[in-house]
Amino acid sequence: MRDDGIAPRLLAWYDAHARDLPWRVLPQARAAGARPDPYQVWLSEVMLQQTTVAAVKAYFARFTALWPDVRALAAAEDAAVMAEWAGLGYYARARNLLACARAVVERHDGHFPADPDALRALPGIGPYTAAAIAAIAFDLPATVVDGNVERVVARLFAIAHALPAARPHLVAAARRIAAPDRPGDLAQAMMDLGATICTPRNPACTICPLVDGCQARAQGIAAQLPARAARPPRPTRQGLLWLAHRPDGALLLERRPARGLLGNTLGFPGTGWDGSTHPPPLNLPWTPLGTITHSFTHFHLALQVLSAPAPQGAQPDRGAFLGRNAFNPDDLTTLMRKAHDLAFPEPP
Repeated sequence: MRDDGIAPRLLAWYDAHARDLPWRVLPQARAAGARPDPYQVWLSEVMLQQTTVAAVKAYFARFTALWPDVRALAAAEDAAVMAEWAGLGYYARARNLLACARAVVERHDGHFPADPDALRALPGIGPYTAAAIAAIAFDLPATVVDGNVERVVARLFAIAHALPAARPHLVAAARRIAAPDRPGDLAQAMMDLGATICTPRNPACTICPLVDGCQARAQGIAAQLPARAARPPRPTRQGLLWLAHRPDGALLLERRPARGLLGNTLGFPGTGWDGSTHPPPLNLPWTPLGTITHSFTHFHLALQVLSAPAPQGAQPDRGAFLGRNAFNPDDLTTLMRKAHDLAFPEPP
């Protein structure tokens, strides 16, 4: 298949099979004149980093209901945004989300710029996100390469270089596939193909619109691509978490520093796992409850959870007691929710 034959086949397939996503303008509506909301495109792209579409849908619905445009998000309280983000992971994204929204309001009068260079100058927007916004929201001819697109082009052109060193080769290959009149739809078609047909395991090659020209399929190596360099084993860190509870049901919680692991999120006081060496926040008869485990990008974590009752007037060295009317356990990060559920399991 010639390079100039790829985009027409892919777009014809997308016109028939595009996923109906909350932030997406489907090709038929786009052909009728509807245009994507740059705010929703940006929000969805940030949320989708390191996360699945299935996980993002509910978060996207809540965010857009609470903050329907970039001005509303820019005016939101940091703690409210971090609470809504809880459970989605990679919390630096939420901090950058606020910083970017405020920068769009301050620098661009509340309008995302239709220029990849100007987009890249905004907080938290890297080359991929800038290209995605430029193509999808503004129909600019930007090359959009996420994990799905990497897989499609690695197989289509049988690029055997191992990731991450292969990325420049994959980007160059993606540039060979162009649709000057529909760059936004082409970007989303590539993503959909990787998500639904050219999947990491057991790709459905027989129904792929590009099967005739797939070099990896012809060589029998489609399932092996893209190749990945062996990763070093992740170390395991140890630490403690202290869960103090008062007779009125209030729990001792603290806001973590803005920078660093789980930055600016609400959680239980702890030590060790994040490089800190804090003593217990109160002198109490702490009882070990067990150990919770969690994995971050670069390390695994094993935290011993200790619990203790605190008198009503206790004054902790760190954090503050919050009643159940002041916080919701669902607003905790996944890590801190594991500790909460260990200490306070729901009745069967």
